[in-house]
Amino acid sequence: MVCALGAAVCFGTATVLQAVAARAAAGGSGGDAALLLRAVRQWRYLAGLGLDGLGFVFQIAALRSVPIYAVGAALASSLAVTAVVAARLLRVRLSRTEWAAVGVVCAGLAMLGLAAGTEGEESGPAALPWVMLGAAGAVLLMWVAGKGLTGRSRALVLGLGAGFGFGVVEVTVRLIDSLDPLDLLTDPALYALLLGGGAAFLLLTSALQQGSVTTATAGMVIGETIGPALVGVVWLGDRTREGLGWLAVLGFAVAVAGALALARFGEAPGTPAVAEPEPAPEPPVRPSPR
Repeated sequence: MVCALGAAVCFGTATVLQAVAARAAAGGSGGDAALLLRAVRQWRYLAGLGLDGLGFVFQIAALRSVPIYAVGAALASSLAVTAVVAARLLRVRLSRTEWAAVGVVCAGLAMLGLAAGTEGEESGPAALPWVMLGAAGAVLLMWVAGKGLTGRSRALVLGLGAGFGFGVVEVTVRLIDSLDPLDLLTDPALYALLLGGGAAFLLLTSALQQGSVTTATAGMVIGETIGPALVGVVWLGDRTREGLGWLAVLGFAVAVAGALALARFGEAPGTPAVAEPEPAPEPPVRPSPR
């Protein structure tokens, strides 16, 4: 659980840096791929990627020792880390409700820490790696679908897609058993991990740059927690300590609910949100049809 919390600290801090870089890169031309290329030229985005890499190492270590549901809830708590970092370093003022949400996240994680057992030892159905590869491909389709939307609909689709992509990463880390190069080259779980993770970063960068960031972040939290947790319990044998299943469910729900309450911190603190365009005023005599 310590590794999962370490990953949350890294990811939460990286969110601030990457969101600032994504907004700064928004002025150029081109689509989402061009946006990503402009963002990676900035030191903030590169520093964020470095923290993401370190967080991923912690995440792998956590997934090898505790159930997916505990790791997923801990990763969702990275929004609480972002809020605290914003309050301390960027002088963002948190309301009492937001400080309460940070406390709720901590309480949920404490309950999970008490109730979580060891990781499951089952490998799941033989087709599960291929299902994960198909899910990673579906994330790219959500990116294509999201590009044609605007406002909160776009943010929700891109945020959910990013969450699903990160969820694919969580599951496939557990499915890779051998690190032998020949085994890895023929393992669909590896390709699902790479495709899902890459697509998730692409969708998240686009979601941070346009639309409601709060909506996108809330969608990401839902996408990266619930699905992977169910896969871990149903197919991979994740369990709780004897008699503490109720505490694990409560802790998971409390931690995710607290994270959703802090969803606005998926946006770069101190950076103004992209406002929804207000409708143009109607002409006084002959209103034009919409």
